[in-house]
Amino acid sequence: MTNSLARSHLSLWIGLGVGAALLLLCLAASTIYGITDIALSDIYSAFTAFDNSTEQLIIRTVRLPRSLLALLVGSALAVAGALMQGLTRNPLASPSLLGINAGAAFAVVVATFLFSDRALNFYVWFAFLGAGLTATSVYFLGSLGRGGLTPLNLTLAGVALTALLSSLTQSILVVNHRTFDEIRFWLAGSLAGRDLTLLLQVLPYLGVGFLLAFALGKPLSTLSLGEDVAKGLGQSIAWVKGLAALSIVLLAGASVAIAGPIGFIGLVVPHIVRFGVGSDYRWILPYAAIAGGILLPIADLGARLLLQPNELPVGLITPLLGAPFFIYLARSKIH
Repeated sequence: MTNSLARSHLSLWIGLGVGAALLLLCLAASTIYGITDIALSDIYSAFTAFDNSTEQLIIRTVRLPRSLLALLVGSALAVAGALMQGLTRNPLASPSLLGINAGAAFAVVVATFLFSDRALNFYVWFAFLGAGLTATSVYFLGSLGRGGLTPLNLTLAGVALTALLSSLTQSILVVNHRTFDEIRFWLAGSLAGRDLTLLLQVLPYLGVGFLLAFALGKPLSTLSLGEDVAKGLGQSIAWVKGLAALSIVLLAGASVAIAGPIGFIGLVVPHIVRFGVGSDYRWILPYAAIAGGILLPIADLGARLLLQPNELPVGLITPLLGAPFFIYLARSKIH
């Protein structure tokens, strides 16, 4: 039994290593390919022998920051989705379906309406505020339903609040064309025009969110057995929920602030990961981070290449990847 467990853990560690290698390949592909293809050697020379050539400037100021942001945002959304599914024991939970993305987006739109021509980092705090208030509201509304805070009640509350916030967001955009012009590409979910300065500004929030999430792997695995079992094992339920909620707000809020409300990553990736690693959140969370960091750069690369020389927002590509899996998941849970 001990040897079997050791072999299982070894295979999981090997899987993480393979995933990390794939992550680096996706990062390289996202940096190389675009409207102008760049040689792999140029990426190396851009940081070791910079000569102000066009290719090297594209790498340092456009491609690499965008690729790193895609990697971090994909990882953050996937980990936030895994946390939400573990915390609520709801297989359909994700930042987009439970209103977190919509709340953050609504707050950013309101801030854009009130404060024009501000740097993007100014809106990060509004994204955090919107994500936090929405998460609290969904949790409260879900607990009011018959039977208390069941997965169904939580999903219904999230869908209802998402619809309300989306309607309010659209109302502001319809009556104020300046806000619409400033934010329309971001609102569809986009990584275009993001630079290294913005990446460094959101990195502390993402870093704290990731650290909290990975520290909660074991408590979440225990909590998934049921709150009574977790309490019987001496686990502080309130602390676990509070720290998980803080991690979700940091990860989802920072992601929406820099890339807009990108959907389906947080829903699909945790389920794909569970097919391979089971139900232990000590492995689900790091695998979700790697898988999300692979999926979003691939989607962003597709958004750049499909309609060259024009570019699609990546938020229009992720539903094409995630919707079929969501339909399969919904049907399997119903039947």
